[in-house]
Amino acid sequence: MNRSNSGANLPALRSHNAALVLDLLRTAGDAGISRLELAERTGLTPQAVSKITARLRAEGTATEAGRRASTGGKPRTVLKLVPSAGHAIGLHLDRDELTAVLVDLAGTLVGVRTVPLDLGAGHDTVVGAAAEQAESLIGGRPILGVGVASPGPLDHHTGVLHRITGFPQWNGFPLRDALAARLGLPVVLDKDTNAAALGLALRGPADSFAYLHLGTGLGAGLVLGGTLLRGSRTGAGEFGHQTILLGGPACGCGARGCIEALCLMSVARGDIAAAARFLGVGAANLVGLLDIDRVLLGGRTVMGAQDGFVRGVRAVLEERARRGGDARAIPVAVAPGGPHAVAEGAARLILGPVFGHGDGDGGARLHASGRWSDLPILG
Repeated sequence: MNRSNSGANLPALRSHNAALVLDLLRTAGDAGISRLELAERTGLTPQAVSKITARLRAEGTATEAGRRASTGGKPRTVLKLVPSAGHAIGLHLDRDELTAVLVDLAGTLVGVRTVPLDLGAGHDTVVGAAAEQAESLIGGRPILGVGVASPGPLDHHTGVLHRITGFPQWNGFPLRDALAARLGLPVVLDKDTNAAALGLALRGPADSFAYLHLGTGLGAGLVLGGTLLRGSRTGAGEFGHQTILLGGPACGCGARGCIEALCLMSVARGDIAAAARFLGVGAANLVGLLDIDRVLLGGRTVMGAQDGFVRGVRAVLEERARRGGDARAIPVAVAPGGPHAVAEGAARLILGPVFGHGDGDGGARLHASGRWSDLPILG
């Protein structure tokens, strides 16, 4: 480490402290929380908490929620978050469908739109369609930014797509910057599976899990110890293109015997049991490699046959555990969030850093100024 850069940057520190307070206001809900409790739970001084909450109230992000009886002295004023003070848009670009959602600061779904999309229609057409759906949800509301979830591989740091299976024309396209220029808003880009996994991690326990997404393709979002794993080149989770059958059917990626090809071919012929077994083999590999605590399943294909996929994946995991002498039962379930889980996860790429849940450089830059009023707002 360069020790000359080790000192605390005061605007960033103020932003960090405000994020801690905002997160406690968010989790307190309508019941609210007092300044004294905020100081106790953040470790900040009462004076620092008073300054932060005064600024949040002036900006309209926090408001009084009544008074609470005190054990001594005057009753304590209770504060709560104002969810409508900011919103985030989440876009899920699938190969044949576009889902756009609007969520408020509390993470509540405010609006949703789903329209057909042809990912092969060309850059301008797809960017235009994404921008149109995002703009349709704004409606004069304050918007903090747009999170975009796309099939991978891609570079989360630069916002550039790589060679998506079946759509090589997207290789090298700067989707994040193109959409930001069109909308005039901050944009964060990530893989669809990462976005969904991030959303699940932010509202669940800080454990290790794999989110397996089977829709028009197959991928994984990996969360280890409550932290989303992207890898140094943001390429982690390219789960669908592991070879599990040498000499198997050709895959769109150019290899043979990929788990994605095997799953999708089985689904196409109506054999959900076979598709679930192939998916279970991949899940068992992840459990063995990463020692994860649970497996969550999602995606349109899974949602169309939830029980069959859960049973099939669980059976493979249980069989693998028995063979290995492992008594643990790895839970397998359909991921919460339903059909909008990926799009809502994309919106949390924007909201996460606001509440101190760091999410890489894309989202963290959104509030690096340390002042809510410096966030680019449209509405």
